[in-house]
Amino acid sequence: MFQKICIYGVGAIGGWLGARLAAQGAQVSCVARGATLAALREHGLRLIEAGADGEPTERAFAVQAAADPAELGVQDVVIVAVKAPAMAEVARHIGPLLGPDTVVLTAMNGVPWWFLQGFGGAFADARLESVDPGGVIAQAIAARHVIGCVVHASCSLDAPGVVRRHFGNGLIVGEPAGGDSPRLTALAALLRAAGFDVTVSPQIQKDVWYKLWGNMTINPISAFTGATADRIMDDELARGFVSAVMLEAREIGARIGVPIAETPEDRHRVTRKLGVFTPSMLQDVRAGKPVEIDALVGSVRELGQLSGVATPFTDALLGLARLHARQLGLY
Repeated sequence: MFQKICIYGVGAIGGWLGARLAAQGAQVSCVARGATLAALREHGLRLIEAGADGEPTERAFAVQAAADPAELGVQDVVIVAVKAPAMAEVARHIGPLLGPDTVVLTAMNGVPWWFLQGFGGAFADARLESVDPGGVIAQAIAARHVIGCVVHASCSLDAPGVVRRHFGNGLIVGEPAGGDSPRLTALAALLRAAGFDVTVSPQIQKDVWYKLWGNMTINPISAFTGATADRIMDDELARGFVSAVMLEAREIGARIGVPIAETPEDRHRVTRKLGVFTPSMLQDVRAGKPVEIDALVGSVRELGQLSGVATPFTDALLGLARLHARQLGLY
């Protein structure tokens, strides 16, 4: 059912997904630019991960790569794995990849533009200005194309087109409208055949929200302090601030239909197990890349406004993170 697969955003996660799918035999293409495009054309898409003996091995896979999606044509699946600030640009160019039945699998952090499509009770189908200003993305990528994906893996780029997987192998996939579908079943089977640990979610928004609940605080705090996750957890006052933001988000989740039974302290124990961990937003700041503040924090503030939940701690976090990023020219 799915043979032609395009990776839009060949970073760490997109490259990992593309390499695994190419290894499984799928016809993989990539939209890329600059050094990444040159590397893909010369050396293929390269993946480094532990082999059966535990030692890292590198494999390379030939892929078709182009800067212009029109060169690649209509795809069966388009995996969008860009940072949220790049989505408006993706929306402007993705059209040639989409046929009537093309699936767009969104492997991204934070609240996506489709989060309230067919979901959210009284707030269903509301557009989130924080993640889709002017509705540009929703207009370019019709809701019927989308399947959501939550990634539980740590990957990094050794060089353009060279991906290293550190740990984690999980993908959670689900229809934004909930329930099952033939295309979701087929996509899950494809991903399992490529070696991923796949969970099919009956309500993907719950999984999106739960992952967000853990990283909407640690990510921006690390970005503007330079601290790794363990240091944030070790500071009593910083940890207390994190908990206060999480309680606001948990109340919002309860009102829109994605309740979380855990306490912030429960999630802190999970974060501590990661040890000396450098969150992705701090990595982006160090690399001089735009940061995903709106998808991780601005969206939560907007959902609070929609659902009537006061968010003073979230507002403070958003203000500080945004100010810091603006000073660096990254927002």
